[in-house]
Amino acid sequence: MIEINIAQQTLNFKGETYSISTAKNGIGEKEGSFCTPTGRFKVAEKIGDGLEVGAVLAGRVATGEVFSQALLTKNPDRDWILTRILWLDGVEKHNQNTKERYIYIHGAPDEALMGVPESKGCIRMHNKELIELFDAVQVGEKVVIIK
Repeated sequence: MIEINIAQQTLNFKGETYSISTAKNGIGEKEGSFCTPTGRFKVAEKIGDGLEVGAVLAGRVATGEVFSQALLTKNPDRDWILTRILWLDGVEKHNQNTKERYIYIHGAPDEALMGVPESKGCIRMHNKELIELFDAVQVGEKVVIIK
């Protein structure tokens, strides 16, 4: 089981602890809130297997771009979803809209701050750590997000 602790900004899996970033807007399940939902989930889909580190995804599809400082300069306000996606699906009544809200565990630029809430609702990780997690989990893996 993957355990995400919003207060500590950590993700724990099989004895490994990773620093993450959850939503800047806090906790919530409302559509359009840009908040991170809480409760029990499962990994609904794994996307991006085999993509290179820093591969840019948009609409869950690789764009052919690889994140770089030049790309960041050209697109300063882009919400960077990089390398891999673990797409979450809520399994409780209050978070059943999670998949439709496109809440993922995904890669972020190496420059992205971890340990502080800065995302738009998703759980951000550094790319190399995300690949390690991605390779270790299966579709259907249980996830819990606590406050």
